[in-house]
Amino acid sequence: MKNCYLGIDIGSISTKAVIIDDENKIILSTYIWTEGNPISSTKNLIKKIKGKLPNQYIIKGIGTTGSARKLIGLMLDANVIKNEITAHAIGTLSIYPDTKTILEIGGQDSKIIIINNEVITDYSMNTLCAAGTGAFLSSQAERLKINIEDFGKYAISSNNPVKIAARCTVFAESDLIHKAQMGYNKEDIIAGLCKSIVLNYLNNLSKGKKIEQRIVFQGGVSKNIGVIKYFNEILKTQVTVDENSHLMGALGIAILAKQNKTNKIYNLDLLNVKFETKGFECNKCSNNCEIIKIYKENKLIDAWGSRCGRTFNDENNVKS
Repeated sequence: MKNCYLGIDIGSISTKAVIIDDENKIILSTYIWTEGNPISSTKNLIKKIKGKLPNQYIIKGIGTTGSARKLIGLMLDANVIKNEITAHAIGTLSIYPDTKTILEIGGQDSKIIIINNEVITDYSMNTLCAAGTGAFLSSQAERLKINIEDFGKYAISSNNPVKIAARCTVFAESDLIHKAQMGYNKEDIIAGLCKSIVLNYLNNLSKGKKIEQRIVFQGGVSKNIGVIKYFNEILKTQVTVDENSHLMGALGIAILAKQNKTNKIYNLDLLNVKFETKGFECNKCSNNCEIIKIYKENKLIDAWGSRCGRTFNDENNVKS
């Protein structure tokens, strides 16, 4: 039998998974929409993985990252749970060890990671505004009645990108509608939108940071050739986009799962296991923390959210 390691990146829009071998080679990968339900999407993901994984492999480690990493890590009894910054850096450096800058634009957030000698030295994240993210681009594609997959093709066919105010989702949508009503063609509007996304990203996230080569662009939006074009133009260089750019977080956390040795063998028998999330507000002190409790087959397996160190039992009573 051969060992392999599963990495799952659970985002607000999509859930990604990769399985690697001992040489960090990707054996298989899959990608599905989260649809607001990370538990259900993870079960669907596991079902796909079990159907595709060759019989000669056994899973010896599981890592989770992304916005729902702790929840899914508990579900899968993961041996590694890490934030997206670490996971994306590890995944990227495993392929491009000379990376100095990572530009990442996902479904609902974006980030920049600065690396020096394979060590993260700085980073910034934008989770407050959806302008310029994958969800924003999808909504604009729908508004313009084109497929999101064709967005980049329209952009690179334009020679006169329209200026779009994309610093805020509301303003961008209003400006886009206004430009369309003025008679600008779709190619110029879409090119302007792609360019404004790049400018907005750099203005918000790269202030005070030195962007140096190698620059790796990743996340779902890295599949948009129009956005790639304007990153190249504005940065006056060529950004690197890997064929698995959308999977770098999952790859990184799989590598960390491999490095964190365990004797356990994972069978992934989750499909009929009942998981439930319950929340309540604790009023035992002035913090009024929102407590999240996770149940497996009606048994409490973990709770988090306390800022004062209190823990919680199965009857919602506070323990000191």
